[in-house]
Amino acid sequence: QVQLVESGGGLVQPGGSLRLACAASGNIFSLSSMGWSRQSPGKQRELVAVITSGGSTKYVDSVKGRFTISRDNAKNTVYLQMNSLKPEDTAVYYCNAGLRLYSLGQVDYWGQGTQVTVSS
Repeated sequence: QVQLVESGGGLVQPGGSLRLACAASGNIFSLSSMGWSRQSPGKQRELVAVITSGGSTKYVDSVKGRFTISRDNAKNTVYLQMNSLKPEDTAVYYCNAGLRLYSLGQVDYWGQGTQVTVSS
């Protein structure tokens, strides 16, 4: 059974930084693309960053240049470094895994979510 456990959320002021981490259990990590999606009240859920098992990445336009996704295959962990945070980045952030996550945005597994709040 695959489990994704996020950590690192919290409250930060505009312009600040946070790093999210997602530890994956199960035997799919090395095969899967990993990503982060987010959802805030009244908005559609969006996939903000994805990384393949080989390290290729892509981002939604609103976070390009501010967010960086990375993975440590030895630790079965994926990270999301978030810099220059804005109030509109406030959301629950979910770790995702999927064999077709990079190519099709298809999520096979979800984490429980971690709250990120950007406010002064």
